[in-house]
Amino acid sequence: MNRKKLPGKEIAFQSIMIILFTLLFLSCIYPFYYIFIASISSPDAVKKTMITWYPLEPTFANYLQVFKLNGIFNAFVVSVSRTFAGTAVTLFFTSILAYTLTKNELPCRKFFYSIAIVSMYINAGLIPWYLTMRTIGLKDSFLVYILPTAVSAYSMILIKTYMESITAGIEESAMIDGAGYFTIYWRIVMPICKPVLAAIIVFTAVGQWNSWTDNLLLVNNMNLKTLQMTLLEYLNQATNIANMARTGGAGAVSGAAISPFTLRMTITMVVTVPILVVYPFMQKYFINGIMIGAVKG
Repeated sequence: MNRKKLPGKEIAFQSIMIILFTLLFLSCIYPFYYIFIASISSPDAVKKTMITWYPLEPTFANYLQVFKLNGIFNAFVVSVSRTFAGTAVTLFFTSILAYTLTKNELPCRKFFYSIAIVSMYINAGLIPWYLTMRTIGLKDSFLVYILPTAVSAYSMILIKTYMESITAGIEESAMIDGAGYFTIYWRIVMPICKPVLAAIIVFTAVGQWNSWTDNLLLVNNMNLKTLQMTLLEYLNQATNIANMARTGGAGAVSGAAISPFTLRMTITMVVTVPILVVYPFMQKYFINGIMIGAVKG
């Protein structure tokens, strides 16, 4: 098999691109790697030597200290619950709105679509939002994590664009067989839209998992605190917690020491890793959904 030789300039260009993108990749991945090796390094060893490429005296005592902090398990349950429930609610209401807006027979369809687009660029601000949430009874309620994000204009655009690429004959055949709009939406359109829906699931789940401002502003009930808000409070108290652990205070792991630095790194890992685990399972559909929506749009 004859292989065509590349010109010298082409080889040089490709080599430079490989080097540049390799450096870019390393610059993106190294901060996460650094946080990880810092979180499993011995606090005493970290004080003596700067961490660079490998952990110093590896230990999981830092994680044991974090997991023994008061309220962590309950906060974890709340965060997982809001992520699953919030993602499901957003996916259902946003997708059904997108499906509705694809129908030409819908009165004022363009007007409703324009209102949704405008909401992406114009909002009343934080204070009106807070007053609205409080007025409708969402203060100190688990629903404050779910209802305000039930519809996403950006996600609606992606789903609507994808749905418009579906052959009209599929729906027409279903209607001839007696299927109504909701049956077509649920049993035909939704399964076909799996790629774009997977992309929306990733976007929404990450947003729900990382969100903490709604907890800060509207939730005073300790039983409804999210993991992010709880760990943020502990992060701000890292020095006090480290001193408590060093002196054997309440919640400390026997014989373990921890520093504010390693505590911060460990908390960062605890918050980041769970949502990172989801992405590899959704990557295939995520890429397909985004690309098809972008090309069609």
